[in-house]
Amino acid sequence: MEVLTVDATPNAQLYVMTARIPAEGVDKFNAYESHVLPLLGEHGARLERRLQSRDRLNEVHIIWFPSPKSFENYRTDPRRTEYAYLLVESGAAIELRVMKDVSDSATNQPETY
Repeated sequence: MEVLTVDATPNAQLYVMTARIPAEGVDKFNAYESHVLPLLGEHGARLERRLQSRDRLNEVHIIWFPSPKSFENYRTDPRRTEYAYLLVESGAAIELRVMKDVSDSATNQPETY
């Protein structure tokens, strides 16, 4: 099992994006992703994981940003907004959440509560 590495940068944020994509929108969604995911690195971010269901109708991204400002800069990057129409036309329902890594980095075991 591959373990994700999460930087201990003080203002870093981990985002989880989930997308539910209608069958007729899969190609447009993937076209959008092919344009915008390469921009992450230019904003100091990393796509830690990209998961897709076998039918390609559900997708999950785990994305690390070094700061909320870098996330905002990515979101407003004109090259990203240039392709926003593909996301809209795909009909994908997107949820985005800021998450916290609760594993103990030394043992990679879940924290106890």
